[in-house]
Amino acid sequence: MKIFSKDSLVIASAVFFAFIFIGPILASAAGPAAVNLGASGDFVILAKTGISTTGSTSVVGDIGVSPAEATYITGFGLVLPSANSFSTSALITGKVYAPGYANPTPANLTTAVSNMEDAYTDGAGRTNPTATELGDGNIGGMTLAPGLYKWGTSVTIPTDVTLSGGANDVWIFQIAGNLNISSATKIVLAGGAQANNIFWIVAGQTTIGTTAVFNGNILDQTAIVLNTGAILNGRALAQTAVTLDSNNVTKPVSVDVAIITPIPVPVSTPAVPATPAVPATPIATTNYLTTSATPAVPAIPASMSDQDRLNALTTTLRSLQAQYKMQQGYSSPSVSSTPDSGSDQSKLNELMTTLKSLQAQQAIGQGAPVSSAFGQQIRAITTNLGQGSKNDSVSTLQHFLISQNKGPSAEALARVGATSFFGGMTRAALAEFQAKMGINPPLGNFGPITRAYINANY
Repeated sequence: MKIFSKDSLVIASAVFFAFIFIGPILASAAGPAAVNLGASGDFVILAKTGISTTGSTSVVGDIGVSPAEATYITGFGLVLPSANSFSTSALITGKVYAPGYANPTPANLTTAVSNMEDAYTDGAGRTNPTATELGDGNIGGMTLAPGLYKWGTSVTIPTDVTLSGGANDVWIFQIAGNLNISSATKIVLAGGAQANNIFWIVAGQTTIGTTAVFNGNILDQTAIVLNTGAILNGRALAQTAVTLDSNNVTKPVSVDVAIITPIPVPVSTPAVPATPAVPATPIATTNYLTTSATPAVPAIPASMSDQDRLNALTTTLRSLQAQYKMQQGYSSPSVSSTPDSGSDQSKLNELMTTLKSLQAQQAIGQGAPVSSAFGQQIRAITTNLGQGSKNDSVSTLQHFLISQNKGPSAEALARVGATSFFGGMTRAALAEFQAKMGINPPLGNFGPITRAYINANY
């Protein structure tokens, strides 16, 4: 158990009151002010003349087209209930909007497209650039700090580019010609940089090469083309069309980072009671904050009935949940109860999955590295997994991807949790992990190449 000194308690008290009466002090952002996307920021893909896809594309976020009608959204297999304001697609974790749908969709789309055009004009009109004509239009291999970068020509990215800065920093790229990123090339984010704060303002066409990984919001005056297997963590906002081919496109999530600055403690600060002395020998009582070994899943005899097995697993589950919650700072170890619906077998499966996750999380809380906590579980997967798979191995894979937290797709998956179903969101998170780890091709399938990497590194 941690022991806090009197001085540390005084500082903590000062910070507490500062948050109450002043609020958090946000980290200052480097670079220009962010481009205001308005209602167009509600979409991951927005176009004026059409959106098309081929292959097994996965999109996380809403898409829309206007003034073109829904017939110009092709390859998604749209499903539109009668008189509904949006349609859906098996390829999209989100909604699809078009002008012919029920109110208020037509008016909302008109506003979003107008905001998209205004955002382009704003971004293209920014002055006082950090650099002009950098690399004569070839920025491959560079590391770029937050700022405004301007080119009067096209820009090519033949090798990885790193954008290095804080979570609130902003990058704006003004490109008068085309933007081309080569196959298997990445826009790498470092230092906490976020895709939501990156704006590519392109007058010509944007082309993202095969299996490339692109971060940021693309505001294009013409077309945006993603070649086979390319990944976009950002938005594709085009004043003509967006073309996809077996891509993973994920709307970015922005996180405001607050910095707690030291606050001087006035002399008149009330005295803080002294911390009670701690006995030299441990107190013989249950302490959920100790780093005792993680309880094992109990061995269950084959002869035991499903109900008895359920009861045994529930007992262990509650113990694990209590310990984990207390480690995370909850005031009391409240736990969820056994699900009321479903068969005993389905309850057993759900509890086993939860137990494995909690054991790994508890091990991490006790100082074990993520790789060791989840490595044994992920290495145990010996079968190939792909979109449409549904089993405990998928749940294990989802827990692993969430724990690795390689970007916005993993964050989106974390918000849903492990469902045991391998859908578009899981595929996007796996492709994101593969791209970050250099596993090629990063197509979001769990097969021999990915298993070999896992076995060698986890």
